[in-house]
Amino acid sequence: MIPPIMTTEPGPASPPPIEPVPGAEPTTAASLLRQLGPAGVLGAVWTVMPAIVGTTMLVYLDTVSKYIQSFGSSALAVYIGLFIVTAGLGLLPTYTQAILAGWCFGLASGFPAALTGFVGASVIGYFVAKTVARDRVQSTIDSKPKARVVRDALIGHGWLKTLGIVTLLRVPPNSPFALTNLVMASTGVRLWIFVVGTAIGMAPRTFLAVYIGHSLHLGTQELTREGIKNAAPWWVIYAGPGLMLLVMIVIAAIAQRALTRFTHRGARCAACGHDLRGLSDATACPECGAPVTASASATP
Repeated sequence: MIPPIMTTEPGPASPPPIEPVPGAEPTTAASLLRQLGPAGVLGAVWTVMPAIVGTTMLVYLDTVSKYIQSFGSSALAVYIGLFIVTAGLGLLPTYTQAILAGWCFGLASGFPAALTGFVGASVIGYFVAKTVARDRVQSTIDSKPKARVVRDALIGHGWLKTLGIVTLLRVPPNSPFALTNLVMASTGVRLWIFVVGTAIGMAPRTFLAVYIGHSLHLGTQELTREGIKNAAPWWVIYAGPGLMLLVMIVIAAIAQRALTRFTHRGARCAACGHDLRGLSDATACPECGAPVTASASATP
């Protein structure tokens, strides 16, 4: 008996293999650093320098306070000027200088002086970052659609949302001041939004640091690392990491939602219909050469 001949219907055609984009370089730490150029070097310096110099300053904080107070009636202006320059150039962490304001000038004068120092230092840091980075960071982001989508989701949808992001990034006490200046300036945040967001976001942590310094001066504690630790409220230890974690969760949620929307909208090229899944780092469709930004408006 001849067995019946089995016939099968052809299944759906599998998508063609995705070819790598010609000339595309895999994103590695080394390649990213080459793309960022001087901005990457400045980022590394501004990550390490405040911690090193700030730790050294804590040892000599009492000596520094006496030096500033030796200027008499000009001491407040000298303090603000030193704060603006040293923090603006990324040499010193801001919390140390804010504590110094509370010790030297009390809460009423120290708080506005420290906040003025913060804002002035952020402006210097902004222009230093702009000068060093030029358009290297923006070009690097624009060459990577995923990075561009995240940037636009965070700071590219109106001044109010951008102001909220800047303010949010400034709130945690352990948020790196100089590095945040570099990131926001080099990614295109407008100056006035940057300044206003910095002032609003840093006001609570500045008040707290000045209060700690003022409490040290009123009490019996010395202006040392141990004295600062004893004068700080117990909840400060948990507030810093907790706020930073909250900020990271909010930023990650915004970024993930933008990436999900981008992935769903950009599954096929708007010009030729080529499958772009797996090519989210490409700048052009490998089939017809159309920009990926144009294809992102199409639905699969």
